[in-house]
Amino acid sequence: MIELIGISKTYKDGEQTIGAVKDVNLRVEQGDFVSIVGHSGSGKTTLLSLTGGLTKPDAGRVLMEGTDIWKLSDDALSGFRNKNVNYIFQFASLVPTLTVLENVLLPSAFGTCCEGLEDYARNLIETVGLADKMKSYPSRLSGGQQRRVAIARAFINSPKVVLADEPTGDLDEATEADIMKIFRTQNEKGTTFIIVTHNQALAATANRQLKMSAGVLTEK
Repeated sequence: MIELIGISKTYKDGEQTIGAVKDVNLRVEQGDFVSIVGHSGSGKTTLLSLTGGLTKPDAGRVLMEGTDIWKLSDDALSGFRNKNVNYIFQFASLVPTLTVLENVLLPSAFGTCCEGLEDYARNLIETVGLADKMKSYPSRLSGGQQRRVAIARAFINSPKVVLADEPTGDLDEATEADIMKIFRTQNEKGTTFIIVTHNQALAATANRQLKMSAGVLTEK
């Protein structure tokens, strides 16, 4: 379970103060599938970053599994994120010197490895349609293929929560449909999803739809 209590975040732009997220309260139960829509600059990405413990709020609390994550030490917070949360960022952010298989396995290097993990990684890569790209480097992949690698990487540690920022933004319709099937399959296994998207059709597939406008979060 995730709970945001009175979360706010401001940024300075010269002498101007911008309220990116304003007094947001949100409760997401384990196994929920939540979408957040809104225009560019509405605060969606900042909210996602606050939720996952990548950005510290100026005010409020972030509770995950009952843990107030910003009361943890830096090392403890990193370990908590690695165990519980995975991200699909707006950009694939693959390591250029690693192969597709190595990129997918990368998050497991920071946790406890288990038997059969490489086979699981191979299965994930096949699932996103890149079975013939296991040994390829990111420079040999299209933007859409890189995004699919990032999506496979997000599931390697079997996270409890997946936070996705425009996860299908540069994919064609057929691939987008395939990726959403993967998300749904993982969600049915109990993984919680919070997805930020401009795609209204994609947002409509969520069990719960929210809207972000000028830093304010509301039920859609």
